[in-house]
Amino acid sequence: MTTNEANEAAEESLRDGLRVDDSFHVFDTTLRDGAQREGINLTVADKLTIARHLDEFGVGFIEGGWPGANPRDTEFFARAQQEISFRNAQLVAFGATRRAGGRAAEDPQVRALLDSGAPVITLVAKSHDRHVELALRTTLDENLEMVRDTVSHLREQGRRVFVDCEHFFDGYRANPEYAKAVVRAAGESGADVVILCDTNGGMLPAQVQAVVATVLADTGARLGIHAQDDTGCAVANTLAAVDAGATHVQCTANGYGERVGNANLFPVVAALELKYGKRVLPQGALAEMTRISHAIAEVVNLAPSTHQPYVGVSAFAHKAGLHASAIKVDPDLYQHIDPGLVGNHIRMLVSDMAGRASIELKGKELGVDLGNDREVVARVVERVKARELQGYTYEAADASFELLLRDEVEGGPRDYFRIESYRAIIETLKDGTHANGATVKFWVGDERIIVSAEGNGPVNALDSALLEGLERFYPQVAKFELVDYKVRTLEGKHGTASTTRVLITTTDGTGEWTTVGAAPNVIEASWEALQDAYTYGLLRAGTQPLR
Repeated sequence: MTTNEANEAAEESLRDGLRVDDSFHVFDTTLRDGAQREGINLTVADKLTIARHLDEFGVGFIEGGWPGANPRDTEFFARAQQEISFRNAQLVAFGATRRAGGRAAEDPQVRALLDSGAPVITLVAKSHDRHVELALRTTLDENLEMVRDTVSHLREQGRRVFVDCEHFFDGYRANPEYAKAVVRAAGESGADVVILCDTNGGMLPAQVQAVVATVLADTGARLGIHAQDDTGCAVANTLAAVDAGATHVQCTANGYGERVGNANLFPVVAALELKYGKRVLPQGALAEMTRISHAIAEVVNLAPSTHQPYVGVSAFAHKAGLHASAIKVDPDLYQHIDPGLVGNHIRMLVSDMAGRASIELKGKELGVDLGNDREVVARVVERVKARELQGYTYEAADASFELLLRDEVEGGPRDYFRIESYRAIIETLKDGTHANGATVKFWVGDERIIVSAEGNGPVNALDSALLEGLERFYPQVAKFELVDYKVRTLEGKHGTASTTRVLITTTDGTGEWTTVGAAPNVIEASWEALQDAYTYGLLRAGTQPLR
């Protein structure tokens, strides 16, 4: 796609109402700055997938990387132009101003930016006088000329240009007049936006607001903000800059980034839309935020943060009985927004802190009608408290809790199978290897089943034996797969006599559920959780027990 074609597509999208207007920018740099997080190593295919997610979410700009700096980013830009039809975002190439003593028109790195085909280019420029003299090893005047020459050249080639003033806030503290001179040089040469970068992440909101307001008044340039999270204030600093007049925010999905990360795209956008009343996403896109956040986490192979604002699974989770009682009357009493606005939902956690309201709301969430039966609710509350004292936990084991709830409400569990006995064996061979086997005896209706199986551990062997036996009667279990297994030894008085808690997460290919077991040893606790996992899976599938 040529630059003119990209601009025409942008105008068409704006006319169609897909893209928000240009008065405020949401700029995502997950593919460049976010990829610098420790533990993230994106392939070109990963970057293309994330770019599609971000475009679907509706950000205005996606910074794809530094073409020419490494083969992966160069390939990404080539493939993105061919493989992605951007509906909301414009692709941005990142690079630096030309080298000292040269000309932008002859600089190979500047040429690579143009060759990327990206309609927008972000240039990083030094705005801290010490960085100019020590890192670039040039004069302050030459640095200003590097900014002017590079911006002017890219503008002449038909590119839209943003300039990132690296280390701006530290540079402003050291030499405010020079820092502002860099902003003026960029703006006067044709940069659409000049971004003030808190590269070291050391600023606080009041400081950011004061500096941005002053620079805006003194330079007249359109300003943006790029905040790192080293003080834990990146989101707050971003919003403080907006309060001071910045109209361009740079963020990363889930706050990924170097060191402790960048301003998190999702709470920034949610605050702008829901707290500031700014339309910064296409209509309806905000409701996709939780899904997009989790989808990107899957691509980078990091577990979604459970306690992330707005999109975390715990963002609207309530545990205290007092909270539950209030929420039963009015959810707004303990929630700052309706979770559905960001694609999330309310969750009631069941624990030994639970009261009647918690149980009633959790039953409603799980689709179990308690019928306003106070006696049943009281029994459930007492049973939960007693079992948590024994080592069980239901906060993360909704499936086991639903089985417990149905046991009380419906007069007993679903009788899909009845266990007679089980045995797990760990055999150490002469060569030091281990052979693990299990035998399970159980009943389905009037038929007695005996199954033996081997596995790569005693729990896997038990799982394999139960699966093999049940599949004859309930073919649905062939889809069941154990995807997560957690063991925790709870504090006790005698070390090895302590209680063991096991959490098992199972999938049927369309959803997941978690069950819990607690016992003096890991095999028994695992077996309890496994039985619940199969029982709940069959219940979830709508299977009727065989008699």
